[in-house]
Amino acid sequence: MFGIIGIVVILVMVFGGYTIHGGHLEPILHALPFEMIMIGGAAVGAFLVSNDLAAVKHTVKDMGKVFKGVRWKPGDYRDLLCLLFELIRVARANPVGLEEHVERPEESAIFARYPRILHDHEAVDLICDTMRVASLNYDDPHQVEEVLDKRMEAAQQHALHSSHALQSMADALPALGIVAAVLGVIKTMGSLDQPPEILGQMIGSALVGTFLGVFLAYGIMGPFAARVKSVVEEDAHFYQLIREVLVANLHRHPANICIEVGRQNTPHHVRPSFGDLEEALRNLRQEAA
Repeated sequence: MFGIIGIVVILVMVFGGYTIHGGHLEPILHALPFEMIMIGGAAVGAFLVSNDLAAVKHTVKDMGKVFKGVRWKPGDYRDLLCLLFELIRVARANPVGLEEHVERPEESAIFARYPRILHDHEAVDLICDTMRVASLNYDDPHQVEEVLDKRMEAAQQHALHSSHALQSMADALPALGIVAAVLGVIKTMGSLDQPPEILGQMIGSALVGTFLGVFLAYGIMGPFAARVKSVVEEDAHFYQLIREVLVANLHRHPANICIEVGRQNTPHHVRPSFGDLEEALRNLRQEAA
């Protein structure tokens, strides 16, 4: 929602201010389709050259995050802590019984209670792989912690690729705008025999290229790249929470302490309150009784 509002504000402030100052939109609108073909087409072409098909699909999909915002809401963090509590409790009481949940999470009754988490393959794989290692009584929890850190760092870098690709387009757009403007000047130089009013229109059309390149870079693509990066980094806290709880479990802390460690390491704006989480865990204990 805020993404749409932001774009509207940008357009209204830029073109509204230009119009109020006495400018006319006709020259811009006349040149806009041709300049967009040159600048936008060149930017898309450069984007395709510098990325493979998977990266292109990933970036196009991630552009929706500008409007959708973060995926994980405060309630999802509470549900994640409840899910991890149930799995840790099963692992402590019946390690063999844990296998059916971590080997086939799509058939697990525990995972089924949290469908939003179950549909996220990265979260499920992170939980199941780490719980599987914990069930093997790994000698050095610090080694598992190191593996988790490297895995999460690699996943974060992959998730941020869309932001880097969009920022690269934003960096290229001003230069592509200059290219379009230079082509417009070349066209104008071939028409010096025309009257001044015609030459003025042609020069104005050429300058639209420079304006459009800078406007798209700093008004559209740059903010898109920044927003995608912000959303990715915000959603990364969800996977960081998994790490904190499971590492505490590897060190054999009591289940409730593991969950509290995760809660305390959750950012304040999405952190479930102690009372809210305690009530949810109490309900789980009553259901299991």
